[in-house]
Amino acid sequence: MEISKFKKIVIKIGSSILIDKKGKPKKKWLKEFAKDIKNLIKQKKQIVIVSSGAIAIGCEYLGIKKNGLKVDKSQAIASIGQIELMDFYKNTFNKNKIKISQILLTLDDTEQRRRSINARRTIDNLLGMNIVPIVNENDTTATTEIKYGDNDRLAARVAQIINADCLILLSDVDGLYTENPKKNKKTELISTVKEIDEKIKKYANKTESIYGSGGMKTKIEAAKICQLSGCHMVIANGKYNNPIKNIIKKNKCTWFFPKISKLDARKQWIIGSISPRGEVVIDQGAVIAIQNGKSLLPAGVKKINGNFEKGDHILVKDLRNKECARGLASFSSNEIDKIKGLHSSKIKNLLGYSSREEIIHKDDLVKI
Repeated sequence: MEISKFKKIVIKIGSSILIDKKGKPKKKWLKEFAKDIKNLIKQKKQIVIVSSGAIAIGCEYLGIKKNGLKVDKSQAIASIGQIELMDFYKNTFNKNKIKISQILLTLDDTEQRRRSINARRTIDNLLGMNIVPIVNENDTTATTEIKYGDNDRLAARVAQIINADCLILLSDVDGLYTENPKKNKKTELISTVKEIDEKIKKYANKTESIYGSGGMKTKIEAAKICQLSGCHMVIANGKYNNPIKNIIKKNKCTWFFPKISKLDARKQWIIGSISPRGEVVIDQGAVIAIQNGKSLLPAGVKKINGNFEKGDHILVKDLRNKECARGLASFSSNEIDKIKGLHSSKIKNLLGYSSREEIIHKDDLVKI
């Protein structure tokens, strides 16, 4: 599998990769990693980084040990470490003329539909401005990631909501082995996984790490999310300098292949488990536009049925009351009622703001 075939890539950096045994950032490692990112950007790749390390850096800053910390104290220390962590990234990436932003998320943010839509739009806008978003866990409000995940699942959810092509999990091992390589040097590296069966789960023993709280089990959980999101995932050793270059050159890693296409995954997510909250009735011109892959604009809307909020799942019907699409509303039913039948340029004057021009963006629309 070649990274060159992917356009939108999420890279997750574990604490054990970014932080040394004394709790200090690995400056040389990040310097070389930034060069990897620069090379990917030159190839027109869109990159999102999910980074651990705030708690570890916070502990080093305060001169205390991470082991044995209670969750509430870890949360407090993370708020200190976040400042140091982002300063570390900013100073290093600036030298390579890479602009970054910080996004704080929790698993809940990615699993609640409305929040995840807002997160996706923010990330997409940043990527459109050639910014590399760096996603950190919001440890102040989250506890699950601190206890169990080391952000593997968070990274997979980020890949899912932004419709990424590939998730790279940089770990302190080469990939998934038949046994723990730190205990048995004769173990075999599994190069590809198409189905996560009981045998694969059995192989996923927790890896040993001083600062990271995740293990191979959480990476397998992340792989499950990716497989059902149409996203490739790779577990690779990030301890080397230029880890992305190393994956491309040596391909000593474990690739997980998606079970479904990204398009099918997107459709499932939109139609999903939530029942439609309302509907809009559109004219024939809008029906044709949707069939041709266009967004639904206010001008084509004739009527609104039901009460719904921004981000809710709604039906789209033609003038004969036949369902022609489903999608996620960019405005509430009350707002759409005010702007229906009008040109998108009128939105700001009528609503006082204009975050979107579309009632339903084409990326949030599924033709029926």
